[in-house]
Amino acid sequence: MASMVAEGKHPRLNRCVRRWDVVALMINCIIGAAIFGLPSQIQALSGMYSLFAFGTCGLVVLVVALCYAEVSSRFSETGGPYLYACKAFGPVIGFQIGWITWLARLSSLAFVCNVFVSYLSYFWPPANSGLWRGVLMVGVVATLTAINILGVNMAAVASDILSVAKLLPLLLFVGVGLVFINPQNYFLATPPTLGAFSFSVSQLFVAFTGFELGSIAAGEVRDPQHNVPFGILTALGLVVMLYLMIQVVCIGTLPDLAASERPLADASSLFLGTAGTSIIALGALISCTGTLNAILLGGSRLPFAMAEQRQLPRVLSATHRHFHTPYVSILLTALIGLVLAVSGTFVYAVTLAAISKLLTSIATCAALPVLRRHSKKQLAMFKAPAGIALSVIAMGICAWLLGNSGWRELRDVGIAIGIGLLVYLGYGLTKRGPHSENEKSTPVAP
Repeated sequence: MASMVAEGKHPRLNRCVRRWDVVALMINCIIGAAIFGLPSQIQALSGMYSLFAFGTCGLVVLVVALCYAEVSSRFSETGGPYLYACKAFGPVIGFQIGWITWLARLSSLAFVCNVFVSYLSYFWPPANSGLWRGVLMVGVVATLTAINILGVNMAAVASDILSVAKLLPLLLFVGVGLVFINPQNYFLATPPTLGAFSFSVSQLFVAFTGFELGSIAAGEVRDPQHNVPFGILTALGLVVMLYLMIQVVCIGTLPDLAASERPLADASSLFLGTAGTSIIALGALISCTGTLNAILLGGSRLPFAMAEQRQLPRVLSATHRHFHTPYVSILLTALIGLVLAVSGTFVYAVTLAAISKLLTSIATCAALPVLRRHSKKQLAMFKAPAGIALSVIAMGICAWLLGNSGWRELRDVGIAIGIGLLVYLGYGLTKRGPHSENEKSTPVAP
């Protein structure tokens, strides 16, 4: 059985994630399954102006990332946007940011699991049906969960390998595809409506972000106040250039891009033959695996950080005596995500991902001027140029994108926030109860 030790005596998290490990983690957090389908969706919404939508979103996310980089450079603890909101705006808003971000990560884990078996069925059709579907989901999540529990250094190495492996097929797609581009495919027709263009950018926002997930694990990063901002900006710069080139190739090689359900696979089959489709399917599998590993590494640290701040039961802050990983939070995140994945109930909750990213971005950008004004002890190791102006611009853009989200999606997120408030108030009452003394000790694995 787990032993109990006095608060503050439990094993610390290991700081063994290096600078380029952070970059790889950020790449895995940003590049997921979305890029394999978005080129055609954005083309359908914005037509030939889809390239402008990609470019606009890249600029928007860069402004947000600069704010994230400055705010993250003030902190060395685990928590990311949750911790920033707690420090700037207090525990109630901080809890809501942490809560909605964790729920979004759970639904994302479930969504990516389903995309994984869907692409695996290209090579082995039974993978996406019947008993095999559940078995394969359990297998991949259980493997990655074990890696994450056995040490953050192992999870970081896995992230490095998966990051390189997911980039290679995409770079091959771009490198070969550029040779086969038809210049006549590029022409400017009737521009889309402002609403359609705005919706295109908001859809892309999900695919361009994800670095906020990587920032959560700062408590296990070496010199996080320098390396987390470096990881955010370096990874984002690489991804923005790659995404733009992917859209250039898709437009230039696939005449009916807007109607394609699998744009990268369909385009690659034109200039790489049947092998091209297999390469893209394999790339999607690797990309899904890397994203799942990133969710387990970053997302599981949210309940850990919230428990450290006494906003969730202290058992969630338990660290393994030998591996120094938050094993209870990792197991809980994996288990709930798997239940959502296998049951299919994640479909209703997946809208949390897009809106939660906008909400956490607004909160983090709003935290920048607050922390500049009031946080004298936590100095920023990175200063965003014209930071106050950038934070205002970023908040305005994110609010604009939020306004272009559907009312049903906003309602669903409102319900999730309401449930979070009940959890916050309910747990606050239990801490005042007769058993609250039990919260003063932290469980540690034997």
